Amino acid sequence: MICNVYNSLSIRQKPNRKGKVLGTVPMNKVVNIVGKKYVWDKNIPYVKVQYCDIIGYVNAKYVKGLVLKKKQKKNKKYPWTVVLSDGKQNKRIKVVKQYSFGEYISKHGCSIAAIVEALEIYGINKSPYEINKYCRSHYKFNGSKVAIHGAYKTVKAISKKNPVYHDVKQNNKTNIRKVIKESLKAGKKVVIVGSGPSGLAAADQLNKRGHSVTVFEREDYPGGLLMYGIPNMKLDKSVIERKIEVMKAEGVVFRTGVNVGVDVKADELKKEFDRIILTCGASNPRNINAPGRDAKGIYFAVDYLKRVTKHLRNPQYTDYINAKDKNVLVIGGGDTGNDCVGSSIRQGAKSVVQLEMMPKPPVCRLASNPWPEWPKILKTDYGQQEAIAVFGSDPRIYETTVKEFIKDSKGDLKQVKIVKLNWQKDEKTGRMQMSEIPGSEQILDVDLVFIAAGFLGSEEYVTKEFAVKCTDRTNVRTKQGEYSTSQKGIFTAGDMHRGQSLVVWAIREGREAAREVDKDLMGYTNLN
Repeated sequence: MICNVYNSLSIRQKPNRKGKVLGTVPMNKVVNIVGKKYVWDKNIPYVKVQYCDIIGYVNAKYVKGLVLKKKQKKNKKYPWTVVLSDGKQNKRIKVVKQYSFGEYISKHGCSIAAIVEALEIYGINKSPYEINKYCRSHYKFNGSKVAIHGAYKTVKAISKKNPVYHDVKQNNKTNIRKVIKESLKAGKKVVIVGSGPSGLAAADQLNKRGHSVTVFEREDYPGGLLMYGIPNMKLDKSVIERKIEVMKAEGVVFRTGVNVGVDVKADELKKEFDRIILTCGASNPRNINAPGRDAKGIYFAVDYLKRVTKHLRNPQYTDYINAKDKNVLVIGGGDTGNDCVGSSIRQGAKSVVQLEMMPKPPVCRLASNPWPEWPKILKTDYGQQEAIAVFGSDPRIYETTVKEFIKDSKGDLKQVKIVKLNWQKDEKTGRMQMSEIPGSEQILDVDLVFIAAGFLGSEEYVTKEFAVKCTDRTNVRTKQGEYSTSQKGIFTAGDMHRGQSLVVWAIREGREAAREVDKDLMGYTNLN
């Protein structure tokens, strides 16, 4: 007999509070009822149980999934007994405290048990009393209604979802708990490649649905952009670490340090898992193809931020980039560029300059940018604010790009030649085009360059490995509003699908992709 527990249970050597504690049952685990003899200590029932290799006694008031049922014969001291959650009445525990559950429980104890079990799978905790009260006010069951029928209607109403019970005859009252679990917990295997915000969102949803979820991550710790793309001052890593540990405890399997497409091939995943979700992000950085690009001291922004975070999490990690006492140039005016500005200042940079190709936005809205349009005005983020506080001026230089990287005899970067840009509208296409302004070149003394010029999309070796079609912007192609790729059984979400975007969009796409995968596996879905 298996019963769920709702709290940590102490298994004792003797059936009383003074018995030696032999072990503890963690939350959301199960225990086996192995004895019919129940011993009392201070009017508290104890039941003999087995958990793994431990056999002992557990305080019965902590055992969840029990249903109260009134005795046929009157007993002033013990007028109630407890029937285990499968509805059988051959194993009972005496209970002193009376509960006025009424006639409904006496006729439909097994229905109540099935409802409790089904709602727990949905993550809804309702007491037998609450369920009974709901049923009595909404439905009128009689003895001819079988337990499974009552469970179906009540779960559907309380959870506002549509559970499906497969191959259950109306007169079948046996194995109710097994039927409920098999019907509501899908048990399919899903693999998610990439543990960024979209991958974590999809994994969390599918795991709650009852699927077996495995997440692959090529870095040493899950989290993707959340862990190694966003600096610690913007997002404390303890938040991500806590979420990961919660997901592990709930059953999600994380395999880190595995580069899918290199260490593990697509064919291996197709054989082992029922469905695949690609959430690898838009991790293909846009480069700056200027003379001298091979100089030492030029890094992509994400590589710089990643190494800094690894060092902060583990001071023993020494392969990081230190901007202390260095002249730093950041190419790119977006959020990633701003993060590089803030990080280098906090490391103790000697100077920081940030290049922006676009013109300087106006301080106030223009007539051409009325509400409710997004305000196209000057934004000074935390990185620029810190630069103003430390160096006395805004680090940004607008309408400027790099023309040449200048290196010394050892190949180390020492200077950068920049040039001003002129933006003009093309009369034929109507698009704005830029051109260099002759004679506007300028030389800057630079020791470090961080390229934050955006991302082109998904990395080619991943998309080729899974043979999925991509758009012209190298994002994985799907139908509008859908997440299934050109390959059957393979789905995608997040920046890999949408292109470089916000974390909130990645989370939303991860949840929607999980819903689509669940529907594809089960024929229906109750995920929101």
